[in-house]
Amino acid sequence: MIDWLPPDAWQAVALSVQVSVWAVLCSLPLGILVAYALARWEFPGKQVLNGLVLLPLILPPVVTGYLLLTTFGRQGAVGRMLEEWFGIVVAFRWTGAALAAAVMAFPLMVRAIRLAIEAVDPRIEQAAATLGASPAWVFATVTLPLILPGVIAGLILAFAKAMGEFGATITFVSNIPGQTQTLPSAIYSVLQVPGGDAQAARLVVVAIVIAMAALLLSEWVSRAVARRIAGA
Repeated sequence: MIDWLPPDAWQAVALSVQVSVWAVLCSLPLGILVAYALARWEFPGKQVLNGLVLLPLILPPVVTGYLLLTTFGRQGAVGRMLEEWFGIVVAFRWTGAALAAAVMAFPLMVRAIRLAIEAVDPRIEQAAATLGASPAWVFATVTLPLILPGVIAGLILAFAKAMGEFGATITFVSNIPGQTQTLPSAIYSVLQVPGGDAQAARLVVVAIVIAMAALLLSEWVSRAVARRIAGA
């Protein structure tokens, strides 16, 4: 099975999984906070925030990658600060690929979690609050368990989107084998080589298998969590 693809191709697959996992895990706390704010709070600029969250879905991915490059590149305002103050460089690194994947996947995560929060009756949260529980405790003990299937769905959707991200990633961190070459970038690279169609097809099969496995796992975990909540 290992010989089915060359080592550099498997390296691209492993890097894609690594990038996608870090992208969704690091963005999850912010995703929950933003989803809760959009679902429950009223504040000036709420529609602006909603538009900013959804913007990566509307913009061409290359535009998002360019904005990341100008912001987090070594000459960008944030990128220069990160390098000078903390010695952190994300442009043309796998961490930059994770950042690009997180930005592109964030809208799907937030939308799934927001829908789950909006489906929870606010009176349940209000009843817990009247018993003296703090807002943070109400969220942790009442809201979060009820929206857990939605959180899991958001995670899986974001993971699948991150695995397939190409335009923003290649613009921000390029396509460096062994460093920033993810699965989509590897497919693109082998398609530029005469006779690379067979290897590209194998990489496509790997991508489909990973995506289907993630979706099936999401369905199983969501059903298990829903049954546990219903039986509680």
